[in-house]
Amino acid sequence: MAGYILKRLITAIPVLFGISVIVFLIMALIPGDPATAILGSYATPENVARLNADLGLDKPEWQQFFIWLGNMLQGDFGRSFQLNRPVLDEVLERFNATLVLAGTSFVLCSVLGIVAGVISAANQYGWADKGITFVVLLGISIPSFFLGMMMILVFAVNLRWLPASGMWPIYGDRDLWALLRHLAMPAFALSVVATGVIARLSRSAMLEVLRQDFIRTARAKGVHERGVIWRHALRAAMVSIIPVLGIQAGFVLSGAVYIEVVFQWPGIGRMLVDAILRRDILLVQGGVVIVAACYVLFNIVVDVAQSLLDPRIKT
Repeated sequence: MAGYILKRLITAIPVLFGISVIVFLIMALIPGDPATAILGSYATPENVARLNADLGLDKPEWQQFFIWLGNMLQGDFGRSFQLNRPVLDEVLERFNATLVLAGTSFVLCSVLGIVAGVISAANQYGWADKGITFVVLLGISIPSFFLGMMMILVFAVNLRWLPASGMWPIYGDRDLWALLRHLAMPAFALSVVATGVIARLSRSAMLEVLRQDFIRTARAKGVHERGVIWRHALRAAMVSIIPVLGIQAGFVLSGAVYIEVVFQWPGIGRMLVDAILRRDILLVQGGVVIVAACYVLFNIVVDVAQSLLDPRIKT
């Protein structure tokens, strides 16, 4: 197992390097001069040239990349141009909020998606299967940001049941109940599409397992149908479901960008949007690389979990 984990960690190195190259090139291709955006009305040619020299933006782009990469490998992601603080500190401060939102959404979509897929497969072509399939297709078809805006209109503006934006109330106690009230709508809106995908693929995996011989043997031995479905079939189907969970974790993490903007959630997604608008290059690059690294590490965890369920994967 240790060798398998080491091999997966080694294969992640070129992935992260490629991500860093792509992020750097995309930011380099964005039109406009960061020094001009920073200086604003003070952007005279002399001031722009001086600031570019101070920031190292007057060097060739390949030199800028390797300087940035070398500093990043030492834990120095640079300083935000606009915020005048270390990029790593800003990202880690925002990461907690994103982790709360994305983690809640991931748990929600995983539980609901697997349960819906299992029930749908256990009642193939029945009313439960048809109803779940309809709801799943409806959920997959609705963009998360549109669903979020509709939820704000209904539950915050009209019914006034839930707060429309933010992570904490402006006035009042910052307790768990306040957090849950602010988290309910963005977490649900973010999890709907992923729930539909997991439910469909869980149904397919369960149907494939339910046709296998060991399921017939379990039923022939008198095992209760509930035990056959939830104890035997689901455990075997999890080998196929777990990789889907890894993919949807990336979708939830990337989809948090839209949801955080809609609900004004103070996370990395909203930070990246603001940084792009301000041309804060180092903040964008550092934020994207850290998020990508988290996604790669999560997929490694998913692969390890899959190999524990099916030892044949390691070979």
